[in-house]
Amino acid sequence: MTAFWLAAAALLLVAFAFLLIPLLRGRRAQAEEDRTALNVALYQERVAELDAQHAAGALDAAQLETGRGEAARELLADAEQAEGAQRKLGRWLPLAMALLMPVLGLGLYLHWGASDALKLSQQLATEPKNIEEMTARLEETVRLQPDQAEAWYFLGRTYMAQQRPKEAAPAFGRAVELAGRQPELLGQWAQALYFAGGQKFTDEVRSLGEETLRLDPQEPTTLGLLGIAAFEEQRFVDAVRYWERLVATLQPNDPSREPIQGGIARAREQLAARGESMPEAPPPAAPLAIKVSVSLAPELAAKVQPDDTLFIFARAASGPPMPLAAKRLKVSDLPVEVSLSDSDAMMPQLKLSNFAEIRLVARVSRAGTPTAGEWVGQSEVLKTAEVGDQKLVIDRADQK
Repeated sequence: MTAFWLAAAALLLVAFAFLLIPLLRGRRAQAEEDRTALNVALYQERVAELDAQHAAGALDAAQLETGRGEAARELLADAEQAEGAQRKLGRWLPLAMALLMPVLGLGLYLHWGASDALKLSQQLATEPKNIEEMTARLEETVRLQPDQAEAWYFLGRTYMAQQRPKEAAPAFGRAVELAGRQPELLGQWAQALYFAGGQKFTDEVRSLGEETLRLDPQEPTTLGLLGIAAFEEQRFVDAVRYWERLVATLQPNDPSREPIQGGIARAREQLAARGESMPEAPPPAAPLAIKVSVSLAPELAAKVQPDDTLFIFARAASGPPMPLAAKRLKVSDLPVEVSLSDSDAMMPQLKLSNFAEIRLVARVSRAGTPTAGEWVGQSEVLKTAEVGDQKLVIDRADQK
């Protein structure tokens, strides 16, 4: 903040210079001009008087020249003294304006300025010393910028790290309100509500968990939470299934794998103690495959190049934005028929068969970027369980 006020003071001095220097120069020049004009008029009047006396015979030629010389000397003497002769009328008005300008500017800045935001930005430029300082910064951020979904989300995560779920739950709720019902946000919100309510699996928590898994069947926070809830309710079969799905999404070196696998083992022990066993897993379903025929609208034939990249992919209608399955071809391959299946999954946990509704997209991108291009064709929302062979026509400009 010190640097800011020093810079403001320097700018104020520059403003003073622009305001006062031309004004003072102008007043001095005007005063000098008025004094000079008066002296010249007096000189001309004196010379005219001498000429009249000479014409009347009161002065001879020598006396006339002497009188004219004295008048000229007086004019020069007055001109030399004109620099110190300035009028004082109106001098205080510009000085008062110059003094009032910083006061007025300071008042307007304190009312409408962003000194708090400036101070916060300087704080954020340095690494927090501890989690309490990080929390204070995030709380100040959401106070100054209440429409920042990311700040609310990280504030909720920080509260959870401090075992403060009752404060984390409304923070996640605000993030969902601002950013939309994204699976990750819903999962974190449900988890915060679960712990804020004394680890009770309420209807609200259950509803949020189910909604999250409809959007993203492999959302890890929700799978872990539902596994915990099932274990607490002694639904050990459900706990095992949720946690096994969670383990399948984790990397081999993920440190959370071991405690989750320990939970699975304890759930199986509880089943064995009750004389029960895990039911046989249903046979795996045949991998989902969708045949997609793609063509180019005739009116676009002259607007594309044979080497332009063609992306054909499927993505979840509601859920993660990345493609679930994709193919990369060239415009020269059109018309073309491809098959999108679980084996084309971009990530093992994001398979076509894991999502209830999908959308098919074909995009032409001259730059070879799958997320944006020049021309596109896409399907309506399709139910994965009922989808059959599909046709796509690339027929309109890409708006992304």
